[in-house]
Amino acid sequence: MTDRDQYTPGPACGAEVRKDGEKWTLVLVRELRHSPEKVWKALTDPAHLREWAPFEADGSLATAGTTVRLSTVNTRAPQISETIVTRAEAPRVLEYNWGANDLRWELAASGGGTRLTLWHNIDRRFIAWGAAGWHICFDVLERLLAGSPMGRLVGADAVKFGAWQRLNEEYAKQFGIKTRSVAPQAAQES
Repeated sequence: MTDRDQYTPGPACGAEVRKDGEKWTLVLVRELRHSPEKVWKALTDPAHLREWAPFEADGSLATAGTTVRLSTVNTRAPQISETIVTRAEAPRVLEYNWGANDLRWELAASGGGTRLTLWHNIDRRFIAWGAAGWHICFDVLERLLAGSPMGRLVGADAVKFGAWQRLNEEYAKQFGIKTRSVAPQAAQES
C-alpha cells in the first residue's frame, strides 16, 4: 500500500467565504509544521509546485513583476494563463492571478511552524469545489514538506477520489450553499 492508498482527509475545516457583492473569496487557513522559508519555497518553486499544486508553473513565482505561465493539471481541457506576480515578499506574502482569479498567500510563523492563509476569489458556483480541492492540495503539501510525498492529487484524479465529494458536501453545508455534484462519468472523462 502506498501513502496515497492510506490517505484520508480530515473533515472540512479552516475555511470561510467572504462576500463583497458578486465577488466571493474563499479563505483557507492551515497550520503547517514547517518554517515559513520552507513553505515559501513550496509555494514558489516550479519543482515543488509540481508535487502538490493544481497547476504547473513554467518559472518561479518568488519575484514580483515576473511573468509565469500557469497550466491546469488533470483537466479535460488544460487552461493556460499568463500571470504576473504582483507581490512577493519572502517568506510572508505572495500574490498573483490565476486566470480570472486572484490568489493571495500569507505565511506567518506560528508555534515553530507556519500558519498558511490563502485568499482565492472564485466563482461562487464552485466555491465548495475549490475548498475541497485546496483542502486536498494542502494535505499533499504537508506530506511533501514532511519528506513523505504522495504525489499530486488534483483535477479529475481528485474528483475520482471518494473523499473529495465528501469534502465538497461538507464545505457546501458549512458555507450554507448548494453545491453541484460531479457525476462519476464526468470525472472519468476528464
